[in-house]
Amino acid sequence: MTWTNAEPDTLMERVLAPANLSRAYQRVVSNKGAPGADGMKVEQLADYTNQYWPILKARLLAGEYHPQGVRAVEIPKPNGGTRQLGIPNIVDRLIQQALLQQLTPIFDPLFSDYSYGSRPDRSAHHAIETACAHVAVCHRWCVELDLEKFFDRVNHDVLMACIERQIEINAC
Repeated sequence: MTWTNAEPDTLMERVLAPANLSRAYQRVVSNKGAPGADGMKVEQLADYTNQYWPILKARLLAGEYHPQGVRAVEIPKPNGGTRQLGIPNIVDRLIQQALLQQLTPIFDPLFSDYSYGSRPDRSAHHAIETACAHVAVCHRWCVELDLEKFFDRVNHDVLMACIERQIEINAC
């Protein structure tokens, strides 16, 4: 798959750099996953991007790209009830993965060493090991925190302003 040979300059150009996109593509394909609302399967991604990549890239660089709607799916929770998931389409997953690969090095160092959720090279097992180590040295408190519906309730204007400020600091 060929993307482009342009030298990355801006953060978005780094997101769209061939090496980053190739890694993102491999990750999306290896994750497999169900189709999004558009019904496209992972196996169709290569043909689609080969045909439409110049248009997608131009829209992304111009700030004119908008993700498609997600397919809503409910999955059962272990303690009863259900959790609503949104399954993005495959192209959006590719773009999200390419963004993640460039944004993680900017934001991950800002997080607490004791934060384990959805972080690279960290898992629930690491959190348990840390908790056990604290108990072993007689610490009296260990806190597990799950912010229910955080992104439903957070002020998105404030959050996006903070994200934008951090990206500007790291733009060079």
